[in-house]
Amino acid sequence: MDQRLSLITLGVSDLARARAFYEDGLGWAPLSAEPEIVFYQLAPGVGLALFPRDDLAKDVGEPLAAPGSAITLALNGRSVVEVDQTYAQAIAAGARAVKAPAPVFWGGYSGYFADPDGHLWELAHNPFCEITPRGETLFSGPSA
Repeated sequence: MDQRLSLITLGVSDLARARAFYEDGLGWAPLSAEPEIVFYQLAPGVGLALFPRDDLAKDVGEPLAAPGSAITLALNGRSVVEVDQTYAQAIAAGARAVKAPAPVFWGGYSGYFADPDGHLWELAHNPFCEITPRGETLFSGPSA
C-alpha cells in the first residue's frame, strides 16, 4: 500500500452548521457540494469531506466512536504568529478553545480547538518542517 492519505471524512451532526463553520468562519472554499456531502481540497493530493454522521455510520456499517475521541487533525503554520491568528479565527468562528497555543516540549508551538462537532484540530508551528508555497508540509527534523 502507498504511504499516503487521500481523503479525511468528518462525520458531522448538522451539515449546514459544519459548512458555515468551515466556509464562513474559516474561509474555506468547497471543491464540490451535494445536499448530502461537501468536499474541500486541502494540500495537493489531500481532501476533506463533511458527511452527516448517521449517513457515515451507515456507510461504514457500524456505530462511530465519539468525534475527536481518538484522533486529531493538524494544520501547521509557517510561524507562531500565523498559529495565533488561525487559532483566534477558529474561536471567533465558533470553535471551542481546548488549549491555547504555547511553546511545547519538542521545540515547537501548538494549541488545540474543537470544531462544532467536537473534532479536535491542532494548530502548530514546527521549526523542523517546511511548508511549500503549494501548502505541502515537508517533515525533516526530530519531530517528524
